[in-house]
Amino acid sequence: MQGGESKQQTQIPVPNAEALAANSAKLMEELGKATAAALKPVEQGHVKPGVSSEVSDVVKTFGQIAEHWAADPQRLIMAQTSLTKGFLDLWAGSMKRIQGEPVPPVAEPDPGDKRFKDPEWSENPVFDFIKQAYLITSRWAEDLVKQSDGLDPHTKHKAEFYVRQISSALAPTNFVATNPELIRETLKENGENLVRGMKMLAEDIEAGKGTLKLRQTTSGNFAVGVNMATTPGKVIFRNDLMEVIQYEPVTEQVYKRPLLIVPPWINKFYILDLNPDKSFIRWAVSQGLTVFTISWVNPDERQATKSFEDYMREGIFTALDVVEQATGEKKVTAIGYCVGGTLLSVALAYMAAVGDERIESATLFTTQVDFTHAGDLSVFVDEDQVRNIEDRMYARGYLEGSSMASAFNMLRPNDLIWPYVVNVYLKGQEPFPFDLLYWNSDSTRMPAANHSFYLRNCYLENKLSKGQMEVGGIELDLKRVSIPIYNLAAREDHIAPAKSVFLGSQRFGGEVTYVLAGSGHIAGVVNPAEKPKYQFWTGGKPEGELNEWIDNATEHPGSWWPHWIQWIAAQAPEKVEARKPGGGKLEPLGDAPGDYVKIRA
Repeated sequence: MQGGESKQQTQIPVPNAEALAANSAKLMEELGKATAAALKPVEQGHVKPGVSSEVSDVVKTFGQIAEHWAADPQRLIMAQTSLTKGFLDLWAGSMKRIQGEPVPPVAEPDPGDKRFKDPEWSENPVFDFIKQAYLITSRWAEDLVKQSDGLDPHTKHKAEFYVRQISSALAPTNFVATNPELIRETLKENGENLVRGMKMLAEDIEAGKGTLKLRQTTSGNFAVGVNMATTPGKVIFRNDLMEVIQYEPVTEQVYKRPLLIVPPWINKFYILDLNPDKSFIRWAVSQGLTVFTISWVNPDERQATKSFEDYMREGIFTALDVVEQATGEKKVTAIGYCVGGTLLSVALAYMAAVGDERIESATLFTTQVDFTHAGDLSVFVDEDQVRNIEDRMYARGYLEGSSMASAFNMLRPNDLIWPYVVNVYLKGQEPFPFDLLYWNSDSTRMPAANHSFYLRNCYLENKLSKGQMEVGGIELDLKRVSIPIYNLAAREDHIAPAKSVFLGSQRFGGEVTYVLAGSGHIAGVVNPAEKPKYQFWTGGKPEGELNEWIDNATEHPGSWWPHWIQWIAAQAPEKVEARKPGGGKLEPLGDAPGDYVKIRA
């Protein structure tokens, strides 16, 4: 509340001194356990490499910003004056407010910022001052980077990203002493909330083997193959890299052309089979498709030398052979999701070069083939950082799954990091069981050779879009890919930005149907036809700029899934009798979802 109106402040609980003292002792005990868990890898000589180099990169980046401003003393003085003025205005306003005068705020949170929703952030002059001081400082720091004209774009992008991370971390909402809600909670519970939180913090550091494995959800009763990834099917093939699953038909007739799904290996395939209500795979089967999916192995040192080409040959090409053995069909349609879509696109370019026509149409879910506008993930990719990642990978043969999970969380720190820190470790609340976050925490490792090729050829050098990527001794040209492509982007995607997917659509040589889904990288794709949450847009050819395309596009309520199945049916409408897994030629090795998906990092 601003101004001179009077309103009774929120009642501050009076703690029980004896209970508070006892819980303080317990808190120190749990803090000791957390510290011991963090130091355990050091004591055992298993210190994880890379942290010092990551900190060094942050310092180096900010050093370049500082040098830029120091080179122009007049601009530096103006920047300091701007910050000083903000605080003088805040101080003057606070003094007037204490005297009962109505005063408009100097700085207000963005409308979508949920961190300051507690009434005391506005009603209590002290917390209002803290809030506004934080907003003034963080926005000043962000402006300082934005106005650093003349810096190379990558350095500037990194600085903007790092400033957001630091600003998010230093928010007063993240600390007991400066968060009114946490103060009330702590006093009300006599500190028991902090004891519970510290206990969970120790457990999560232990689970992360010395680093924090952020607790975003509880396991609840989730179990892969029990109440997740339950669409009936059989594993009909297995090699060192993958299992191939064929799903049981539920219709008497099916489309003659089978469907092969190529999921990302950065996450596990069951995001497309999360539960019966959200399962894209189950829905696709119900539409009369014979569905096959690749389930990638969670790699370790045994897959260290498996390359991008190996994933293409032993993954996609072998899976195509398996589909033909099971169905007798040489021609298939394929789906690639995220990096699985990038691999599929590489395979399509290779197949076009050698005259392999087994894939007659393809669908790409939130897939990048041109990395010009790759978004905030590109912050982690420059020569020094890639070399550091390679050193870490080659030391053990793979990159830990936690590295990718942390990078994805950092794309949205105020949604995916700090709310959980506050609620779990400071309020002491167990998070709710949530299937999507359970899947998100089920991370996978990255094989060294494969991941190095991906980072260098895609993010660092953008070779695929330039026609310079070489696989199997062949230089790949996406313009030679002339098959129909359904290219799905998500409007709020932070991993494969819609602008990046739109530009990538222009790299193919055939007809591309660009569709823009509402929401982000996951929810934009997993938007069930029966219970849709978001809309989608269709329009003309993906030409020109994305904003122009959106201005002329048609918005449709509901899920894009029915639109996609119409596209699929138009490509190959012929139907045949439903097929059982293996087709009598391949002996099933076990029930879906198989063994590889259950290997945890």
